[in-house]
Amino acid sequence: MAEITVALIKTLREKTNAGMMDCKAALNEADGDLAEAETILRKKGIADAEKKAGRAAKEGVVASRISDDCKSGVLVEVNCETDFVAKNENFTVFVDQILDHASSSNTVDTLDALLAQEFSGDAATLDEFIKAKVGELGENMGLTRFTKYELDCEGVVGSYIHMAGRVGVLVEVKVGKADTASNDAFTTFVKNIGMHIAASQPICIGRDEVPSELVEAEKDIFREQMKDKPADIIERIIDGKMGKFYATNCLLEQAFIMDTEKSIQDLVGELSKETGDEISISRFERYGLGEAAEDGEE
Repeated sequence: MAEITVALIKTLREKTNAGMMDCKAALNEADGDLAEAETILRKKGIADAEKKAGRAAKEGVVASRISDDCKSGVLVEVNCETDFVAKNENFTVFVDQILDHASSSNTVDTLDALLAQEFSGDAATLDEFIKAKVGELGENMGLTRFTKYELDCEGVVGSYIHMAGRVGVLVEVKVGKADTASNDAFTTFVKNIGMHIAASQPICIGRDEVPSELVEAEKDIFREQMKDKPADIIERIIDGKMGKFYATNCLLEQAFIMDTEKSIQDLVGELSKETGDEISISRFERYGLGEAAEDGEE
């Protein structure tokens, strides 16, 4: 049996950030082989992660990463069990590592595909890296969802993070001329649109994007509420009510939170006129911390 010295334990601890007793046990099991002990700890971390996976993880953070040229951006929700861990420096570094990977990796369509990608660190995949971190930090954690935008024309991808990471927005705005994207008024516009989306929670950009089944469901509710009225009157009233529905849920028709006399479409029109360019909000994503977990409970 090899001698397990304090120095050897300390070396393993520095490499893995595992507890002293865990390091000592792994070295004993590996008969003093440092590399083998590290592998044991990683396997233990993955095993521990599987045991913890059933525990609720609704805390955490919504975070983003925008490229230097503002042509691409990533929005992620990374969850943990407690607010204490969410504010821990190790967790912050963990989130940054996930953002690093998602930003630099090939764009994929699903979370499973992202998790299966080769990871640049010691872990074989991003999924194994996360599981090992669960063992290290001691509670269930995971990457719940992600969105990545890559712009192949003029414009920018912007982001807005609210309430210390409890709400996050990724938005893509296209323009016709490169000069517009560096215009101060345009930069302010993109920031304000992100802030507006965070606060107003639109479900889509324009009414043509509202799912038809949702439109019909709303109309059915209105019809039920007015079933005692004549049919022709009901349909006229429904038209008015649907106008209010669109104004509440469609980004371009919403009243701007900083000036409710103007709609978002008004702001787009004003900036287009000011810059002499065609400006369009092409897509957005809004995450509220814990929403995905709540949806899973329904």
